[in-house]
Amino acid sequence: MTFQDIEYAAQDGVAQITLNRPAYRNAQSYRMLDEIDQGFDLAKADAAVRVVVVRGAGGVFSTGHDLGTPEGVAYRDALGAKPGIETYDQFKRYNLDLLVKWRNFPKPTVAMVEGYCIYAGWMLAAAMDVVFAAEDAEFLAGFVEYMSVPWDIGIRRAKELCFESRFITAAEAAQYGLVNRVYAKADLERETLAWARRVAENAPETLRMAKLQMNKAQDAQGFTQAVEDSLGDYVAMMYMPGAEMRVEGQRRLLSVDLAVKGRRGERFGLAAAKTAAD
Repeated sequence: MTFQDIEYAAQDGVAQITLNRPAYRNAQSYRMLDEIDQGFDLAKADAAVRVVVVRGAGGVFSTGHDLGTPEGVAYRDALGAKPGIETYDQFKRYNLDLLVKWRNFPKPTVAMVEGYCIYAGWMLAAAMDVVFAAEDAEFLAGFVEYMSVPWDIGIRRAKELCFESRFITAAEAAQYGLVNRVYAKADLERETLAWARRVAENAPETLRMAKLQMNKAQDAQGFTQAVEDSLGDYVAMMYMPGAEMRVEGQRRLLSVDLAVKGRRGERFGLAAAKTAAD
């Protein structure tokens, strides 16, 4: 199978799905999401594959959804969804259904995160069973379509970060519960694949049933119902009269722009403090 926006490889019981749009920092177009899903289907059908690793090319996991690149728009338009229920079904597929499908994938999955992991990047990483991150990884939570954030880091922390719109480091993400392990960037690939190969030595029946039981435990607390309900709230926000969600003239959400400014020290008086100190 030939891919344009991902790379797929399998060896030693481990499949790797690599997001491969480095020019756009692995922004997730509908075509990329379709190809990720095809990669998961390949891994599911291959009995030799027992673990799947999802990663990003170019030192970045994903900066979120594709908000309007020419090829992204062309692919979406070619899908031909008509206004109304077809457009809703399409939106739901790419922003909820695929994430739920990957969360319930019958084999263990691990996100290998370096660089930016923003919004839809967080969604994708959170849908995996385990998250390993490089020390340089930066995570940005927000009110997203697949709203797993309260489950990933706890409700009060989720409120704090989503209200503020602030990047957190890999160390913070591990402290809050999203990330399992943090490695030096030079060690991340080696350690992630070594872990995946160790897991792949287990019987597939053991892996399948262990994952099923843990997902059932989370669902008994209401996880799947909560993320499905949240999508409706997100759609309502999108179509609120007068709602301003994007930076004018740019492919960037206002909340992401706020976080980027904060990262550069332009909020809370940090820039002014530095000037005064100089």
